[in-house]
Amino acid sequence: MHILDDLKNRGLIYQHTDEEMLRKRLDTPTTLYCGFDPTADSLHIGHLLPILVLRRFQLAGHHPIALVGGATGLIGDPSGKLNERTLNPKETVEEWSNKIKAQLSKFLDFDSSENPAILANNYEWLGSMNVIEFLRDVGKNFSVGMMLAKESVESRMDRGLSFTEFSYMILQSYDFLKLNELYDCELQVGGQDQWGNITSGTDLIRRRSVGEDKQVHGLTVPLVTKSDGTKFGKTESGAVWLDPEKTSPYKFYQFWLNADDRDVVKYLKFFTFLPLDEIKGLEEEVVTQPEKRNAQRVLAREMTELVHGQEARERAEKISQALFTGGLENLSGAEVEEGFSDVPSTTISDQEVSLVDLLIQVGAVSSKRQARESIESGAIYINGVRHSDSSSTVAQLDKLDERFLVIRRGKKNYFLVKITN
Repeated sequence: MHILDDLKNRGLIYQHTDEEMLRKRLDTPTTLYCGFDPTADSLHIGHLLPILVLRRFQLAGHHPIALVGGATGLIGDPSGKLNERTLNPKETVEEWSNKIKAQLSKFLDFDSSENPAILANNYEWLGSMNVIEFLRDVGKNFSVGMMLAKESVESRMDRGLSFTEFSYMILQSYDFLKLNELYDCELQVGGQDQWGNITSGTDLIRRRSVGEDKQVHGLTVPLVTKSDGTKFGKTESGAVWLDPEKTSPYKFYQFWLNADDRDVVKYLKFFTFLPLDEIKGLEEEVVTQPEKRNAQRVLAREMTELVHGQEARERAEKISQALFTGGLENLSGAEVEEGFSDVPSTTISDQEVSLVDLLIQVGAVSSKRQARESIESGAIYINGVRHSDSSSTVAQLDKLDERFLVIRRGKKNYFLVKITN
């Protein structure tokens, strides 16, 4: 299947330049790029869609460039932002750039013998450019009227837009020009909010190559939305990061497992590499057997293994099964900590403390009377097992990995107790 048809069938195309010319160019191997600014020390799942589009192009035989914005990350892109970004120190942006490079290598093959991906950093050419060179050789190609008409600029005029962010469009356009000169890059892809920046780049290349009949192209992917109106990639605890130290593989797995029935098929098309006919079968199951949530399980499995690897995916599935179907005793200490990393946690050393006092200490109840009533009514579970003896001490309770107690009050209120010697 032609790469454009595959992208269309998955709903992955929002805008593109002339389709006939782009399709014809993509009949043969083409070099394309997407940029990623280091605005944090990790990418998050909001970055996944353009990253995986690069991967799809590479699997189709094309040559992807992942551009890390070591220079543009110092400026800040106004696209899709209500307010000015905080400017980060150069050393911080450099550190974040290196971390993002490592993350990108998980998704793109930089060692392929046929069409290896390229990792570039725009600080290489923008970092050494002086202001006179920038204004004379690049800035003169841009009309202020044209720039003001771009949505990324126009939407910010009432809230305030500094010249620093106003110039971002020019810098990104120059990136396209340099990649075209260095690697014969002919296509830029990005999110739908990047359309103005992308077309500014195609215009700049055409102006700088008068008489060469040089053709370049742009393509954007849609903004990922959730049917319930909440922002994609956000949870109660914040953004879902690709760094396992910021979002554990288990929490990552749970994010996809909790996908709404109205969204799961779209996510399968957008983010996984499953054949479309297999996704069609899962779509039918969402309608006929929604209670089984098989589509969500497949989505969680595919995404966790893609981002974190098979071992992490298996561990996430094990934790998930233990938490929701019983079997906490089968978890290692590390798995207990990962599975309950976002619940209230208390560390104790005195194992002679009573369960009644412990429930107050962890915040499960507010008084000894409430603690006893909760225990005797069967509302307290220790490591997944209902516990009804209000006279118990911590020493008398079975521990997970000899050092953890998982306390549950009612159906959803969890507390983790770590016991030290």
